[in-house]
Amino acid sequence: MALHLVNEQAASREVMLRAENVTKTFVSNKKEITALERVDITIYQQEFVSLLGPSGCGKSTFLRLVAGLDEKTDGVLTLNGSPIVGSGRDRGVVFQQYSLLPWMHAWENVAFALKKSKGMTGAQKKEMAFHFLELVGLKGFENHYPAQMSGGMQQRVAIARALVYRPKLLLMDEPFGALDAQTRRDMQDLLMRIWSEEKCGVLFVTHDVDEAIYLSDRIYMMSAHPGRVAKELTIDMRKPRDWNDMLSDQFVQYKREIVSELERQKAIQKQAQQAKL
Repeated sequence: MALHLVNEQAASREVMLRAENVTKTFVSNKKEITALERVDITIYQQEFVSLLGPSGCGKSTFLRLVAGLDEKTDGVLTLNGSPIVGSGRDRGVVFQQYSLLPWMHAWENVAFALKKSKGMTGAQKKEMAFHFLELVGLKGFENHYPAQMSGGMQQRVAIARALVYRPKLLLMDEPFGALDAQTRRDMQDLLMRIWSEEKCGVLFVTHDVDEAIYLSDRIYMMSAHPGRVAKELTIDMRKPRDWNDMLSDQFVQYKREIVSELERQKAIQKQAQQAKL
């Protein structure tokens, strides 16, 4: 089934996440460090947005602010019009590390996310866990322990766990970074299928240019420390995409534009470092 969510969003433009002038500073050894500086980012309903940039540019820091795991220092950060204060079940989070409980079966790891769900019986929680494990392609592995599964399978469990309470926004921090190339491609296609079926928004952190283009509706490119938005790019390619799209002239043009901007940011950073010498 062909999806045209980019065009649909362009028509509705209903905002899910809005960041305005978001700044985050840390204090280390009595010295103030600015991780993010005056960041403006918008995500619309059911949109897939990637944050792309070099290590240390604040991508993960911004995701943690949206997840409610850290607090911003300044600016406005809202989800569906309400300020983000702490974590919430309207957001699901998937990190690079799977963080599964090794003594629990796959379905128990997923159902654990429903621990505080009131009004659900144990049987209903188990049924939900089985449903989402099937959604991520793990039907038949519900009773396996993490140690009995590959890295890709464990990450599927982590994704099922993040989806089981049906969040409106899925936050993913380089979730496929530790996987081999083939498994990573399989997981990207799986994510595209889940996104189309669950119709949730996605904020996806990556430093992989091809991955960002392949998955995203829009990409925010971040500058090096302190993290700022250097460029915003709309990926105007129909979905679902397949690997033939990566060979298209349009895909190559997007990649050329992104790499050029990343190289420009690298040069700016180098000049700034030399100026301090």
